[in-house]
Amino acid sequence: MTPFPYNEIVLEHFRNPRNVGKMENPDGKATEGSPACGDMVAVYLKVNEENKVIEDIKFESYGCASNIATGSIITELAKGKTLEEAKKITWKEASEALGGLPALKAHCSVLAVEGLRSAVRDYEERHGLVTERVPTTLETLHKRLKHVMNPLCGLDVVRTDLVKSLTLEDGAVKVEIALPADHQFAAVVKEDIKDKIEPLWDIKDVVVEFVGE
Repeated sequence: MTPFPYNEIVLEHFRNPRNVGKMENPDGKATEGSPACGDMVAVYLKVNEENKVIEDIKFESYGCASNIATGSIITELAKGKTLEEAKKITWKEASEALGGLPALKAHCSVLAVEGLRSAVRDYEERHGLVTERVPTTLETLHKRLKHVMNPLCGLDVVRTDLVKSLTLEDGAVKVEIALPADHQFAAVVKEDIKDKIEPLWDIKDVVVEFVGE
């Protein structure tokens, strides 16, 4: 017996999610949430470079039925839309398209929408389309690092104190991580950090060093 009264539309998208899976070599991607906190969604985009239409979109979801269903409906709503149109999709639209969600599960639609918007933002940053050229600060970098997972526990590297040092000088970023260089997850963490920081318009170099024993 389910603890929440899901309607048939939600159950259909939960049982048969659309556009589910990881995309190889996406044009834009993003992850929101954390599996350790209960819900996480990753969104991947393929974008037509000429007209900026989302030609393909996929998602991966970790969490409850609402999380999976909203990931499914968000990808359906976004496919075929331009990046600008996709950015305007709201969590209320997602919830309405699913016929409504239990009040306690409304945050799942917010998570999926944020995943979509972050993936669009990632594409825009990588293709020089960001118009508001706000200089990157240490605060900006900390926010980015909060989206880098610590594979040991499923929480981010900031919250779990893996980031021992973070510096920014003339567009050069240096991050020190409290893991041995030969740790089984070191390469994954390094790639994820670079992936989150390098697209920023004024970042010239990102160095990740491992300082664990």
